Amino acid sequence: MSVFTRSRAGKVFGAIAVTGVSALFLAGCAGGGGEAAETGGGNSSEVGGELDLKIGTALPQTGNLAFLGPPEEAGVGYAASQINEISDETGLSLEVVFGDSGDTDNKAYETEIPRLLGEDVSAVIGAASSGTSLQFIDQVVGAGVIQFSPANTSDAFTTYEDNGLYFRTAPSDVLQGEVLGNLIAEDGNQTLGLIVLNDSYGTGLAKYVSEAFEAAGGEVVAETTYNTGDTTFDTQISEVLAADPDAIALITFDEVATILPSLFGSYPAEDLYFVDGNLKNFGETFPAGSLTGAKGTLPGLSIDSIADFTGELDAFVEAEGLPALDDYSYAAESYDATILLSLAALAAGSTDSSAIAEKLIEVSGGSGDGEACSTYADCAQIILDGGTADYEGISGPITFDEVGDPTEASIGIYQFGEDNNYAAYEG
Repeated sequence: MSVFTRSRAGKVFGAIAVTGVSALFLAGCAGGGGEAAETGGGNSSEVGGELDLKIGTALPQTGNLAFLGPPEEAGVGYAASQINEISDETGLSLEVVFGDSGDTDNKAYETEIPRLLGEDVSAVIGAASSGTSLQFIDQVVGAGVIQFSPANTSDAFTTYEDNGLYFRTAPSDVLQGEVLGNLIAEDGNQTLGLIVLNDSYGTGLAKYVSEAFEAAGGEVVAETTYNTGDTTFDTQISEVLAADPDAIALITFDEVATILPSLFGSYPAEDLYFVDGNLKNFGETFPAGSLTGAKGTLPGLSIDSIADFTGELDAFVEAEGLPALDDYSYAAESYDATILLSLAALAAGSTDSSAIAEKLIEVSGGSGDGEACSTYADCAQIILDGGTADYEGISGPITFDEVGDPTEASIGIYQFGEDNNYAAYEG
């Protein structure tokens, strides 16, 4: 499969764009990733002893990213089931306390984060939204607890003062913005309009999309924003359409479902571009063919390439009596976050947050001296045998740098079909 790299900035090839992104984060070395905060509590033992690890989730059960909640929680739950299946062999058992992050409008996190911290968790997985995570990161890391997001992509986290307790399995929007901006230009568009969520995710991603598009010779002719909680978007739509752009990038969350009907019939679907915050299988939500030809980007390996994992996830969800999944966005990243936290606890011989944080870079392969492994069982055995595990995740190699960002990442490119669902774009 062809790849996109930073040295070929004017082109995108194939359905997946892949690059090592450590060069993108050089500016981040001054912030985050320092000595982990001291924490109290947490059982501790030598490697191979008994460990009762407890983590919480603050993922979107409600709010403008609620469609991401089911696949993310399924990813965590499936990983936990595999971890506990061999707890007798490893000595580590995992308890998950599920919670709702909500969004910056309904503010579910205001009650959920204190509840999770009150459960004495070693880590909180979440939120999905960068803007929502920024509302409670100080509360979590200030309590000496790890915050680990499977979906935060804002570049703000690269330099955030997090006491070395923030990690993510999703890459910064520096990469997604570059891929999407170049894709729009490569499709022959010379002018671009944007409708953007006014938060750290939306404005940050819009910046990088615009920079890449303009570097490829294009011109941004309109950019309009809205706020979380807004329910009408007539002003934004009218402003963008008045500029008559060749393409429109929708950098939104689930508000896109309200925006799209006003564009149907007024703007060609094949000239619309989606991002990870709104790329979903709309199916019968809209009339058949409404989105045919529209494209979008999503961090992570192609859904097609992880079909075995999504099949297993479907079986797990069915066995648990949960509703079938409509989307798989960030399921793999959530699964990997859970596996990495458990491996780091096993390697540390402790459930203390600071001890786990000190091992997360190592078990992701960031120390550069580990033995590659791709399942929890295999990685755990390496650790129990006295070695260093390098977990190669479902979502990609991961490999954390010193600030908790993945140094290798993939961006999938997708296209909607007649059924209003998306599939890997073949180019």
